[in-house]
Amino acid sequence: MDLEFKIKSFNELSIVELYELLQLRSEVFVVEQNCVYQDIDGKDEKALHVLGYYESNLAAYSRLFDKGYYFDESSIGRVVVSPKYRDKKFGHELMKVSIRAISDFYREETITISAQEYLQKFYEAHGFVKISEMYLEDDIPHIRMKKG
Repeated sequence: MDLEFKIKSFNELSIVELYELLQLRSEVFVVEQNCVYQDIDGKDEKALHVLGYYESNLAAYSRLFDKGYYFDESSIGRVVVSPKYRDKKFGHELMKVSIRAISDFYREETITISAQEYLQKFYEAHGFVKISEMYLEDDIPHIRMKKG
């Protein structure tokens, strides 16, 4: 069974959807990765939010930015799959939808991301190439990657 996706601007998100996405981001990026950082960073208002639902539960999420806001190119960030659904490989479906949404909504093909280094092969499978050396972001090794 595939995910059911919703793509919404910040103002289109319901209170429940906003709560769910913040809860998922906190569960993974703060608690699971044991990383104390400010997830609510004031950038959500400028992003498009990709929400992937499985059996009515938020299973996957990403946020998208138009060029010039986060990087010179469009970008995808906060890519996350709920731990309880990782065995279903929803990350690949999420990335395909996110890349297509960048094209559909922003009319852009070039995408830059700040990827956790251990996910390099995952992003390479979606056409991204490494364009920087490793750097620390919130004490987690990252690399910049680009597609297009």
